[in-house]
Amino acid sequence: MSSNTTAAPDALWQRIHNSLSRQGMMVHLQARLLRVEPGLVEVALPYSDRVTQQQNGFHGGAMGALADIAGGYAALTLIAEGLEVTTIEYKINFLAAFQGGELRAIGRVVRAGRRIIVTTAEVLHVAADGKQSPCAVMQQTLTSVPATA
Repeated sequence: MSSNTTAAPDALWQRIHNSLSRQGMMVHLQARLLRVEPGLVEVALPYSDRVTQQQNGFHGGAMGALADIAGGYAALTLIAEGLEVTTIEYKINFLAAFQGGELRAIGRVVRAGRRIIVTTAEVLHVAADGKQSPCAVMQQTLTSVPATA
């Protein structure tokens, strides 16, 4: 997998961080960036009443949004400045429900073509004691689009 961007690691982190901070939903849900590497991004989502369903577990929509963000930003690390990505589709499998702690989604680029980018995301639940458990897996298809101001 080759990278179309020549950004230094700190510049790559800043590019992803700046974009994430413009996402109203992710800001509202208190998502935070944990790791950025070419082709890989990890994002965390803390447990709160903002992300629960009626049984007080993490809502599937919150899990899907977190996976979508992680995969999308993994794709963004491999495309040129002046471009962004948009999701064409994703499929997610929910593996288990959890309460408390936080979710972490690790997005990875599987293939970055000229027009289509395929990613995966693994969503883990991290309990207060640090124990990690699989929560969901996602496969995603994205395309690049011109960046907006």
